[in-house]
Amino acid sequence: MVVKRYFSRKIIMKIFIHDSAIVETTDIGDDSRIWAFVHILKGAKIGKNANICDHCFVENEVVIGDDVTIKCGVYVWDGVTIENNVFVGPSVVFTNDLLPRSKNKNYKKENILLKEGCSIGANSTILAGVTIGKYAMVGAGSVVTKDVADFELVYGNPTEHKGYVDKDGKKV
Repeated sequence: MVVKRYFSRKIIMKIFIHDSAIVETTDIGDDSRIWAFVHILKGAKIGKNANICDHCFVENEVVIGDDVTIKCGVYVWDGVTIENNVFVGPSVVFTNDLLPRSKNKNYKKENILLKEGCSIGANSTILAGVTIGKYAMVGAGSVVTKDVADFELVYGNPTEHKGYVDKDGKKV
């Protein structure tokens, strides 16, 4: 384990990067932690106090906010924006193409937005073009095919509205 310091605008940023991680970006906020077998490409932007756990991949056109937790085994593809205080559970899957084909010359990237404070349960799949609202909660194993409203609780395949939650994630 090693702490790497990057010098940017005469500010020393303290970041933990595990020895086995490949981190090509220097756009990482203070107190962030990058764990084993993570690969982050050059164009990615990561906020302060982010925690990216083992076996994750982050592509170039990704923005990750402050105080975000991304658990093990998550691949974050181009076009995903994760706002502050978001929790992404283990093995969550993001997509960015609604018509995927090998070597598709007409590829059209669809963005995903995870708004402040939302939580995505383990093994959920988030389809391209979806927005998940502030403090919303997506239950484990869900397939999210359409937008989720602020504070909404959804789960299932495909997800269905099951109620609302407060900022602490408790059902109201």
